[in-house]
Amino acid sequence: MNTGELIGCALANGDFGALATGVPYMQTLGLRVQRVGARLVVQLAADSRHVGNPWIPALHGGVVGGLLETAAIIQLASEHRGEALPKPVNVTIDYLRSGRVAETSACAIVTRLGKRIANVRATCWQDDEARPIATLSGHFLIGRARARAAGTGAAP
Repeated sequence: MNTGELIGCALANGDFGALATGVPYMQTLGLRVQRVGARLVVQLAADSRHVGNPWIPALHGGVVGGLLETAAIIQLASEHRGEALPKPVNVTIDYLRSGRVAETSACAIVTRLGKRIANVRATCWQDDEARPIATLSGHFLIGRARARAAGTGAAP
């Protein structure tokens, strides 16, 4: 079962456990997904493997970025429901404060859903959602242009 099918099954059944275990990247980081009200929340379990600065200790920026990007892709896939997963075109992450080695949550909002490109914002926090540790703003490719009929002179 591919990742797009896993997301479709998770949405249909309301069970995101299979998604977290079926995607190796999510399994490696210890990410899990759950529906909280009308939104999907991705949670990163506290783990010493996620430490980037051992003197503080603080979460590695790549782990935080991966959490944010995963939240954005899952939210977008749930709203777009395409056959393939969205692909990042460009992503900007603002690191606002150090993240401790503690459970970290992230959620995303699709701000624009076009035919091919979607704009998404994501936020991650630890104890208080009003005090985010990082935010993401990104553009994602959500569909492919269909090939036009031969002889139309237009590129696919």
